Parts: sequence; C-alpha cells; structure tokens
Amino acid sequence: MNETFYLVDNNVLGKLTPAHRASPHFTEYCRVPDEVMHEAGPARAAGLQAVRYPTTGNVLRAVQVVMATVEAGDVTLVNLYRNKGGADPLLIACALVEQQKVADMLIRPEWVVATDDDAVRRKAEDFDVRWMSSADLAGVFSQGLA
Repeated sequence: MNETFYLVDNNVLGKLTPAHRASPHFTEYCRVPDEVMHEAGPARAAGLQAVRYPTTGNVLRAVQVVMATVEAGDVTLVNLYRNKGGADPLLIACALVEQQKVADMLIRPEWVVATDDDAVRRKAEDFDVRWMSSADLAGVFSQGLA
C-alpha cells in the first residue's frame, strides 16, 4: 500500500486541534509550505518547523506552470490586490514537484492538498492532484490513519 502525505493549507491548520497538530501522524505525514507558514503567522509557524516544506527552485518552476493556467484578470486563486491566496499556487506546485520525484516508481506515495478553499480545489483537480477538506483530514488523524 502506498503512503499518503498531506500538504496543509492555512485554512486547514486553523481548524485542526492542537492535539492533531502535535500528533506523530501530523509530524510524519503532513507538510506545510513556507508561504502557508508565513500566512499562519510567527506564533503558529514556530510550532511547524518540523513539517516545513521549503520553497525550492523546483517549486518556483512549478508555480510558473500553475500560474500559466490562470487567465489574466482571474483573482479567484490569487488576488495580490487584497493580499489573498499567495500560498495557494504553492500548494499545487509542491504536489506537482513531489509527483515528478516519484514518476518512475511503481508504488508511489500520494500527495494530497488539504484545503477548504474552492479555488485551490479546482486548480488541484486541473492538475490531477487529490484534495481533501479540513474535516476529512481531521478524520484521518482521529482514526489514527495516515
């Protein structure tokens, strides 16, 4: 059976209980991209260093791929004028980077974007990246599964 890892959006972090975020399952299976940590603020980010997903050159190249699919004037995924959604394309980009890393493996780990943002969900679907809600992720950890 393949492993499943979760790229966690800020809107999900806030809905998980401190017990969920402190669990061994969260530490082992969840990753939080740098920009999500930035959105979460310094206090919450300090407790997330063990699950940090760094922004690498490969991630930035994947962000270019994601943003190339966003039509000019579309502010549903990213709205820089309102300082909204800066981390959203990075969530998808991180999943794409991880998919590329294991593309030639027979049994591949799966990377799932955990988000409650409809625009992120739609973009994940555009790239065949699985997503789940905060409630679904909390359920995974409540069951002791990951």
